[in-house]
Amino acid sequence: QVQLVESGGGLAQPGGSLRLSCAASGFTLDPYSVGWFRQAPGKEREGVSCISATGDTTYHADSVKGRFIVSRDNAKNTVNLQMNSLKPEDTAVYYCAIGGAHPVQDMCLWGAGVAYWGKGTLVTVSS
Repeated sequence: QVQLVESGGGLAQPGGSLRLSCAASGFTLDPYSVGWFRQAPGKEREGVSCISATGDTTYHADSVKGRFIVSRDNAKNTVNLQMNSLKPEDTAVYYCAIGGAHPVQDMCLWGAGVAYWGKGTLVTVSS
């Protein structure tokens, strides 16, 4: 069964850190760009961080630049999102998605080429 499963969400204090993981089962992530998106209550889903299939190109939204780091471990078939200096406005359901040959910036900004979504993991940043 083809699945993308996010994990690592939870409650964090402002200024704290969380590490999200996106694990693929039933297929390998190697050929795909992978993106992290989030949707806060009452807001549209937005691209957060995206990484190319080779891992040599990444894109981070301005709102998370310098705080979030996306990486991939193809040997473990996972993509991770290290989230530091968390803010209450980072509270959202975080989704990972796989994409095709579009530039990762386009994937994050417009959802270009997104082919499959995970079900999401909730991140809550609150004191």
